[in-house]
Amino acid sequence: MARLESAQVPVSAYVPSSVSVVPTTTVTSRHSALVRVTHWITALCFIASLVSGMEIVISHPRFYWGETGNVLTAPLFQIPIPASRKLVQSGYGYVLPDQNGWSRYLHFQSAWVAVLTGLLYVMFGFVTGHFRKSLLPNRADLSWRAFSTSIASHLRFERPSEAEAWSYNVLQRLSYLFVIFVLFPVVIWTGLAMSPAFVSAFPASVTLLGGQQSARTIHFFVSLALTIFLLVHVVMVYLAGFRSRMRAMITGKMITGWARTRKERI
Repeated sequence: MARLESAQVPVSAYVPSSVSVVPTTTVTSRHSALVRVTHWITALCFIASLVSGMEIVISHPRFYWGETGNVLTAPLFQIPIPASRKLVQSGYGYVLPDQNGWSRYLHFQSAWVAVLTGLLYVMFGFVTGHFRKSLLPNRADLSWRAFSTSIASHLRFERPSEAEAWSYNVLQRLSYLFVIFVLFPVVIWTGLAMSPAFVSAFPASVTLLGGQQSARTIHFFVSLALTIFLLVHVVMVYLAGFRSRMRAMITGKMITGWARTRKERI
């Protein structure tokens, strides 16, 4: 009779065909409540200012330099779009609907809310050391090698590393500091310099800029720079993981680790 020998059955035969591998996840605080609230209020105010500012530009898409500028003055440059006023010669045979009323009202209201929100954020940043801990670059980060590496990764739209979820890289830090302490103050200053009431109280505010039309032109270019920053910021958030970054800025929590399902065949 043939002898039956016990055959070893591989352990994998007892393993189910589908195994869920769920690494341990850790929930850690990322953004404080005040940072999150001021971030979203500023974002909404900027979008409102951007939409209303576009309508204001459409009413007179010509820009000048100096104190005065009108339809009888040669412009510094002109945006090739139809205007919403018949007196403004834009080269088109028609005019767009004039939305100058509500757009100016919304522009001023959203700007003042953004100013007050920004002041609150800046005071918080100095009192709590937020700028020093989160945005001020280290000396090692300011080396040409670190700076060029960060620029190259952004130009290639590389997905940020997991470490960057907890600390901004040098390019992000410098960009945020430039936006907070240069672009936003300049766009507020030039906006106030176009206000007759503000200029009557502080005439030097427009004199230093070269006139009200100069302030309007500078205001336009700084707003354009802020818009480009916003678009790049949204793209980088998407590449870094839209859901996780949005969760961190809404709830303040960051989750490390992820779940995945791995199928194994016997």
